[in-house]
Amino acid sequence: MSHKSHIAQLDDDICVHIFAASGAMVGVCLTVVGILRIIVGQHRVDLIGQDMLAVNTVIYLATTLAAYFGLRTRKLQRNHRLERIADTLFLVGLSITTLTTAFIACAMSCC
Repeated sequence: MSHKSHIAQLDDDICVHIFAASGAMVGVCLTVVGILRIIVGQHRVDLIGQDMLAVNTVIYLATTLAAYFGLRTRKLQRNHRLERIADTLFLVGLSITTLTTAFIACAMSCC
């Protein structure tokens, strides 16, 4: 196996993992929005938390799409570009997930 084909194989593996994980995170965000709506009343904090989760869901959806198109493309350069986009969006999504979780936990303990 040549070095280039080995790198391409690793890239495909990364895209598959990002695709699966970010798709699952879209579901997690949607589930938490629903649970948050049921548990917490109509407080301003509730609305901010839901807005943060909605933005997070869109980021994970964009990550899923970038990883999907990275898997579908036949051009190696485009694959690398889409992989970097998916990596970056996934890390941004995870960061926002962490911030949203901290915000919701703080809001629920303070109120």
